[in-house]
Amino acid sequence: MGTLRFAHPTHYAPYAHAKDPVVTRNHMDRFIDAIEWVAAIFVGIVAADIFLSVLLRYFFSTSIPDSYNFGQLLLGILIFWGIAATSYRGAHITVDLVWANVGPRRQRIIDVFATLVLLLVVTVQTYTLLDKVIATRNDNILTVDLHLPTWPFFAVAWAGDVSAVLLIAIRTWRLLFHPEDLTSGEPQVKAVE
Repeated sequence: MGTLRFAHPTHYAPYAHAKDPVVTRNHMDRFIDAIEWVAAIFVGIVAADIFLSVLLRYFFSTSIPDSYNFGQLLLGILIFWGIAATSYRGAHITVDLVWANVGPRRQRIIDVFATLVLLLVVTVQTYTLLDKVIATRNDNILTVDLHLPTWPFFAVAWAGDVSAVLLIAIRTWRLLFHPEDLTSGEPQVKAVE
C-alpha cells in the first residue's frame, strides 16, 4: 500500500522519479488526485444532464423539471472544481514567452510570483463566493419547478473554490521547498530557437 507500479519505466507518471518505476505517493498527492477525480465526476454529471435533456426534449417532447436551473448550477460547480483541478498542475492555458526565454532560476521566480498572485486572487474569490452562499441561503432562493433550495449547489461550488485555494497553497509550498515534486515525470517546456 502506498506505492503505484507501472508496467514500463518510461510510462508517464505524474510523481514518478525519472528512473524509478515504483512511485511512493504521500497523503498530499492522494488529496490532489481526489480533487481531480471530483472535478472529473462533475464533468460527467454535466454531460449526462445535457445529454438527457436533449434526448428527452427531441425524442419524447418532455423535459426534466428544473433542467435549465440544474444545468446552470451544475455548470457553476464544474467551473469552480475545474479551477481547482487546473490550478495545481498549471494545466491551464498560459502564455510563457518570457518564462521560456529565461534561465531556470528566473523561471522559478516567475512561477512562485505567478502562483502567489493566483493564490491571492482565488482566496478573495473564495471569500466572496462564501458571501454569495450565505446570501442565497438567507434569501431562500429556490428552483422554478421543484422549488428546491439553490444554496447547496452554491456551497458545493464554494467547496471547489476552497479546494483550489488549498491546491494553490500546496503548489506554492512545493515550488518553494520541493520543486522536483512538480516537475518529475512531466514533459519540460523549452524555448523556441
